[in-house]
Amino acid sequence: MSSNATRTTLSTPLNGIPWLGALTLIVAGALQTLTFAPFNLWWLGPVSVFLILLVTIPAAPGQLFRAGWFTGLGLFATGASWVYISISEHGNTSIPIAILLTVLFVMGLALFHALAFWFWGKLAKESAVRRLILFPAIWILGDWLRGWLLTGFPWLYLGTAHTDGPLAGLAPLTGVHGVTFWVTVTGVAAYAAGWLFLRQRRIVSGAVLVLALIPWIVAPAMNRIEWTEISDQPTTFAAMQGNIPQQVKWDPDFLRDQIVTYLTLTEDHWDTDLILWPETAIPITQDQAGKIIEHIDGELGENSTLITGIPWYGFSDRIEDFTYHNSIMAIGNGGGMYHKQKLVPFGEYVPLQSVLRGLIGFFDLPMSSFSKGPEWQEPLTANGINVMPFICYEVAYPDFVAFNSRGAGLLLTISNDGWFGDSIGPLQHLQIARMRALETGRYMLRGTNNGVTAIIDEKGQITERIPQFERATLTGEVFTATGSTPYMQTGSWPVLTLAAILIVFVRERVIPKSSA
Repeated sequence: MSSNATRTTLSTPLNGIPWLGALTLIVAGALQTLTFAPFNLWWLGPVSVFLILLVTIPAAPGQLFRAGWFTGLGLFATGASWVYISISEHGNTSIPIAILLTVLFVMGLALFHALAFWFWGKLAKESAVRRLILFPAIWILGDWLRGWLLTGFPWLYLGTAHTDGPLAGLAPLTGVHGVTFWVTVTGVAAYAAGWLFLRQRRIVSGAVLVLALIPWIVAPAMNRIEWTEISDQPTTFAAMQGNIPQQVKWDPDFLRDQIVTYLTLTEDHWDTDLILWPETAIPITQDQAGKIIEHIDGELGENSTLITGIPWYGFSDRIEDFTYHNSIMAIGNGGGMYHKQKLVPFGEYVPLQSVLRGLIGFFDLPMSSFSKGPEWQEPLTANGINVMPFICYEVAYPDFVAFNSRGAGLLLTISNDGWFGDSIGPLQHLQIARMRALETGRYMLRGTNNGVTAIIDEKGQITERIPQFERATLTGEVFTATGSTPYMQTGSWPVLTLAAILIVFVRERVIPKSSA
């Protein structure tokens, strides 16, 4: 096959009008935001990939860095700009500075797509065939890098949209990255089918589409497979949503009111098997909260356990100093203390704090001096059940949750999404927790300050929930799980290995242009 043949692409007006191509890429990135909650238009995932390919397959390799950056801008400007609320409304920062920081945040995240697309161009050169084959691999590796580098931002993975989509059945096998991989493969297949059709290779074109659609047909049936064994003995559960305004969360004058709020919400539920209060529901450190903890322990029924978020302060042998942790503890018929491992930059710790502290209010948020908790912590126990907790942002890390969930009968996550107001951020956060339940085949119990507090079953479906911005108590029954899903055993490594294999065997030096 000649070099010219390898560059044959679908001819569209986007190929020759730079500004229209840039706009299309931004729109394509924005369409991905619509695949997630609260919009749930999961079918736009392959559409977005198809639009990206319309612009990028004909582009010169040197243009792909910019193309990736435009794609990232569209995604993060629409899907993650909710950070503005925490910076502006709760970060004591002026509106111009908050806008600037949000823009820098979005532009910085977009660099991950830019670097991935640049690498894509370096590997595939000008070959359309190689670009099509390598695109899903490059996308997955870019997602993985974004979830790992500089503590990671594992948010807005295309596969997460399929908590209610047809590819949900793949999640216990491959995890979210495997679902994302097939979403991108489908977009590539649609482009390749059109390309082949225009070259009069209609049978091959149809075969490509059929092969790409097979998982979409098979996965719904796979979603009925029970990868874990769910107990038939219910555990009664209650979660309290205090709806405490973020402005008074750390104000000492409102400490008593906050504790009374949660005690009042719990008043009729002290005999429930498992009770959950949200992140930092007790807004003072455990060494100062002795009387509160004693009161809770005295109120609890004989077989009841209350799990609550509470800051921890003390001497750490690991750090060899006194330090703070963002923590969660079990009180009553159970026990244990868990310290958060995945901290949010600027919210829970300040990078380069010796330089940044004091510059603007956002760098001096209350309780922004936490230390990272140790790795491989034991689950909490509640009435004989192992409960693995995840605090806020931690639930967004797929492999972290999968590996730490081994040996746990229940999962729970607590959060204070009051930082993000009535934006789409908390609803995305809920959907992420649902994907973790689906990947692990376990109930995920979610307790938040102002929503969404929910019970999520082993298929990632919500069985009970409290609406946002209401002070209320959720009650229901949950069921423990034993066993592991395939994804819990392997993590994302099979998908990442497949991506690496594609890169090794399709890159320019291994397969000459003349054979593409």
